[in-house]
Amino acid sequence: MAGFFSGPLKHEAPEPLEGPVVATITGGTILWFALFLVQLPFYGWFDDHGHLWWLWTCLAGGALGLLGIRIVRSRDAAIKRAAAAAETAEPTAGPATEE
Repeated sequence: MAGFFSGPLKHEAPEPLEGPVVATITGGTILWFALFLVQLPFYGWFDDHGHLWWLWTCLAGGALGLLGIRIVRSRDAAIKRAAAAAETAEPTAGPATEE
């Protein structure tokens, strides 16, 4: 196994894919909360069979999803601010001229 990781890299890593991150996290959060609500009427069955953790897992997934939405929205806003700042920034050094 050590030979697999030894030696120089043959190519550079590709750029990360950027997609609709906010929409993806929001959809996942909605799904977690929907699963919680679907399982809620069966609370007694889950409790009798020792599977109550399924219900709380869905609730925790939804709660963490809310945190994730906040994080990816702020990340998206920061990326847009950086792109706007880079667009409006003027170069500090002009072209080199020989005298």
